[in-house]
Amino acid sequence: MKFSGSRLRTLRGEANLTQRELAARAGVSRGTVKRLENGTDVNLTLTTLERLADALNISPDDLIDSEEAA
Repeated sequence: MKFSGSRLRTLRGEANLTQRELAARAGVSRGTVKRLENGTDVNLTLTTLERLADALNISPDDLIDSEEAA
């Protein structure tokens, strides 16, 4: 299982939040949100994952891609 940037983008959109608004709620930079959504940030910490999930009122598991390659 791995973090899904596209899932983060989708859930952020469903919450009607900009990257800047999500970043402010989660206590991370807008650049971090942008890199995570684009899949260019490979250094996602558990703390950041939990902050993003909390800011979106979801479980951290909702940001994990459960479809693993065979």
